[in-house]
Amino acid sequence: MAYTRITAAEAAALIKNGENIAMSGFTPAGVAKATTKELAKIAVAEHEAGREFKVGIFTGASTGQSTDGDLANAQAIKYRAPYTTNPDFRKHVNLGEIPYNDLHLSHMAQELRYGFYGDVDWAILEVCDIEEVGNDYHVYLTAAGGISPTAARLAKKVILELNSFHNPNAKFIHDVYEPLDPPYRKAIPIEHVGDRIGKPYVSIPKDKVVGVVECNIPDEARAFKDSDPVTEKIGFLTAEFLVEEMHKGRIPQEFLPLQSGVGSTANAILGALGEDKHVPNFNIYTEVIQNSVIEMMLNGRVKDASACSLTVSNDCLMQVYDNMDYMKQHLTLRQSEISNSPELIRRLGVIAINTAIEADLYGNVNSTHISGVKMMNGIGGSGDFIRNAYLSIFTCPSIAKGGVISSIVPFVSHQDSSEHDVNIIVTEQGVADLRGKSPAQRAECIIENCAHPDYKQLLWDYLKIAKMGQTRHCLTAAFAMHDTLARKGDMKLTDFAEYVK
Repeated sequence: MAYTRITAAEAAALIKNGENIAMSGFTPAGVAKATTKELAKIAVAEHEAGREFKVGIFTGASTGQSTDGDLANAQAIKYRAPYTTNPDFRKHVNLGEIPYNDLHLSHMAQELRYGFYGDVDWAILEVCDIEEVGNDYHVYLTAAGGISPTAARLAKKVILELNSFHNPNAKFIHDVYEPLDPPYRKAIPIEHVGDRIGKPYVSIPKDKVVGVVECNIPDEARAFKDSDPVTEKIGFLTAEFLVEEMHKGRIPQEFLPLQSGVGSTANAILGALGEDKHVPNFNIYTEVIQNSVIEMMLNGRVKDASACSLTVSNDCLMQVYDNMDYMKQHLTLRQSEISNSPELIRRLGVIAINTAIEADLYGNVNSTHISGVKMMNGIGGSGDFIRNAYLSIFTCPSIAKGGVISSIVPFVSHQDSSEHDVNIIVTEQGVADLRGKSPAQRAECIIENCAHPDYKQLLWDYLKIAKMGQTRHCLTAAFAMHDTLARKGDMKLTDFAEYVK
């Protein structure tokens, strides 16, 4: 293959202060890792020499330590969008050191194309194979779709990381499709979860590719907590609710595609659905696929799965590669603006299940900020799915930190999803079905079904002092539980009436 081989250090040295980089990947899966580690070293050296060195970073979603973590620690990020979960990055954002823009993931690629964020100087893509076809390279992505075709097309120059950790057969599960922009955009012609409408590769003019970094680096796979009695109960209650909806005819008997967020609660819910014999074999239309989905695909419980990323352990990823003859018929990886497309979510009738940090008495949800101030993670794709879902569900434990925090509060301290988009809230205490209810009825339903017993009376007391109106609130006490937590380390204030005096 006639391409220019360069080292990761040589690749990083080409990138200059102030430039913008768009990257492959979605979560740590599929993210280029070799060049950014070297870029962080350059930033440290430049800063020690008294020179400025920062770059803008655009990705499909979060990345891993080699990008968000190392670059944040090196004070090398001038701007970041659209999503992150890295703890080192989070620390620097909450110290006010990094301008971070939290976007819906379906927006990132198109807003780059619209020119909202300036020029894209570089694209760095992780690939599993490269083919030379005329004046182009056809490059095959690894474990995620992300914003790769848009990144490659907009970038002035491209660096490829050919990562031999990934099996070249990963090419068989990709469907690369970049929609036109308004006013020329057409309907995205996906009518079934497994439909493929694009090509298996990203096409890049050869003269844009400045070099190929050959490497063998495992994905920086995230480890999620094992399920516990609380998450297992949430999983059971969610599965039980969906089965009941099916029996009542509100969900078709053949069931509907599922979207599920990331983490132990999501795994517990999918596990419970997989074990429930009343649920027929089902499809997944989501943004990230976790280990539990791969297991259910291999045993036939999940028929077809469409996503943007394989957010799985590296052992599980090898299972996918080892079973590629089967997987290429049932698994499709897409770009984030397709996996998270509102058009497709609405058309396919996706049931969306996502995780909240807290929910308030009226169904508003905070999924990103602790006490409204400290960023925990970005909104990710939950907004894309929740607002357009056939049925939108948020789950969370009723309490956190050993009981000093209630996840059900009078008023969320930061709002990511409004009451208008939230149908169901599930905690280990029960299920609150908010459909068809007024604000007052929602408040009663949430307190009765979802609040922890230690906080239930306190929340009833709040309603007693709340002013009458379409939505009842006492603004001087709306954040009293959060304020009490900040001052005393526990949300259990003595009396709302005393608080407002």
